Amino acid sequence: MSPAFSVIIPTYQRPEELSKCLAALSGLDYPRERLEVIVVNDGGRPMDDAIDPFLGHLNVTSVSQKHSGPAAARNTGVARAQGTYVAFTDDDCRPDPMWLTELEVQLGAGAEVMVGGPVVNKLEDNVYSAASQLLVTYLYQYYNANGRQTLFLASNNMAMARDAFLAAGGFDARFPRAAAEDRELCDRWTHSGKRIVYAEGAIVRHSHRLTLCSFWRQHFQYGRGAHRYRQARAQRDAIPVKVEPLRFYTGLLRYPWTAGVPRPLRTATLLFIAQLANAMGFFREKTR
Repeated sequence: MSPAFSVIIPTYQRPEELSKCLAALSGLDYPRERLEVIVVNDGGRPMDDAIDPFLGHLNVTSVSQKHSGPAAARNTGVARAQGTYVAFTDDDCRPDPMWLTELEVQLGAGAEVMVGGPVVNKLEDNVYSAASQLLVTYLYQYYNANGRQTLFLASNNMAMARDAFLAAGGFDARFPRAAAEDRELCDRWTHSGKRIVYAEGAIVRHSHRLTLCSFWRQHFQYGRGAHRYRQARAQRDAIPVKVEPLRFYTGLLRYPWTAGVPRPLRTATLLFIAQLANAMGFFREKTR
């Protein structure tokens, strides 16, 4: 019998994180016979030591490809998937036990529905990780303010019917980094008339430890991805993509206070630094 879900995990040189992700998937409150996990090694060293301990608990398949980025790795995983639905998460994520159950409830609403839920920061002691995840939370609120239509989901908590994913063209493999490839897929998905649904109970906990330097690099790469996204969007629609209005940025800098985070001034400063890095990455990509 074919599984209901194929969970796709792209990974690159992070065996310890992958092991923790697989441990979380082992704890899912979901029938094991209806689940397969496909780990796509994106050109890194072998991950057998991280995967082998779970072979008796999960139906895990390991696939390797040359180093091409997470977008291409997810497509590789879907090509091997046997499930009716494909669900995506990352090796540094820990899905909650009810994750697939909550996704499945919403996926039953239609064959061309993309579903995802909240992504929350697991590393509360890391100010850079907390600020980076708060920015994603703000993007969710900003782009999904219209309760009747969700416009954006992050690729570490996203699911849809496998056939619908393939019909949409999958992730754009021209995005070589984890930066805006999920935004581009969501935009293409809704542009084709398909729906995106937000499932409040489908929670994934993100455990991406950052330093100031890696925080800067992350958001610099996001800026580069944003430029690629705008190029792809402009080519599709034959019109330039509008820059976000000033209220987007002022709302972002006020968000630490409205969200009630501790030490909001420090967090607002980090969000400002993130936007500065993003802008520099954007213009770096633009001038290449």
